[in-house]
Amino acid sequence: MMNPLVNINQSQIHGAGLGLKRELIPQIQSLYNQPLISNIQFVEIAPENWIDAGSKAIKQLDWFAASYPIVCHGLCLSLGGINPLNIDFLHQVKQFLNHYKIDIYTEHLSYCTDAFQGKQGYLYDLLPIPFTEEAVHYVAKRIRQTQDILGRRIGIENASFYVAAPISEMSELNFLNAVLSEADCLLHLDINNIYVNSVNFNFDPHAFLRGIPHERIIYSHIAGHYQQSADLLIDTHGENVIDPVWALLEDAYDLFGVFPTLLERDSNIPALEVLMAEVNKIADLQHQAIQRTVIAGTMSLAELTT
Repeated sequence: MMNPLVNINQSQIHGAGLGLKRELIPQIQSLYNQPLISNIQFVEIAPENWIDAGSKAIKQLDWFAASYPIVCHGLCLSLGGINPLNIDFLHQVKQFLNHYKIDIYTEHLSYCTDAFQGKQGYLYDLLPIPFTEEAVHYVAKRIRQTQDILGRRIGIENASFYVAAPISEMSELNFLNAVLSEADCLLHLDINNIYVNSVNFNFDPHAFLRGIPHERIIYSHIAGHYQQSADLLIDTHGENVIDPVWALLEDAYDLFGVFPTLLERDSNIPALEVLMAEVNKIADLQHQAIQRTVIAGTMSLAELTT
């Protein structure tokens, strides 16, 4: 049976984080403990990129494991795929997490595998699951199986998508909430994906935010995207975060309290000094939200005592 190792309120991570890319490794190591990067409180890796890596990469990862809390965000589990879960891979992930004492593992609420002539293959993209009752039960069962193997609750990330499945029976929000409830898993909240989908499918992202089960949030992502047209955004993680996405994160902090938030940058990666402007903005928004909460609490107490 699953042993839930991660308590949301006692997680090893806090503050602002940064996705760890190979080109950033020497920059972070050279600036470690210097004020310029002091707001990096944790880093995120994809286990697929590090399991069975060579000796140089393992030495680098050992350094980061000793220097920063690490979270793992998977790429290829394909929770919505038609083929059985890759059990051998999950056991590799479990060994990896345990070796590096990593509590948090998350995956996308999507699928990335298909089959042709009896052979399974990876699609190199994260595709949306149809929002149906059948899919809720199917995906939730696979998440529970994953949690039982890993011995921990995992987080699932709300995914971006560009075409709505014609067989969908419910909204994205209702589907997400149903899967979270039936699987009893955590939520890896992607702020940019909410915004991207809101433009692509014409809904209010702030209303969507108010419908999520905030008690399940383990941490969040924020990122930039590419604007293909006025009504089509592509979740590239290759641009700066835009103001409406920052506003959505600020709204989330005001609604739910501050939670750990990580900057994703997967392409067009600038120098670390440039990226730190956005990491620092995350930290600033967190500090401002805490201050607003303190002020509101003080004012409420004053009102009660007058």
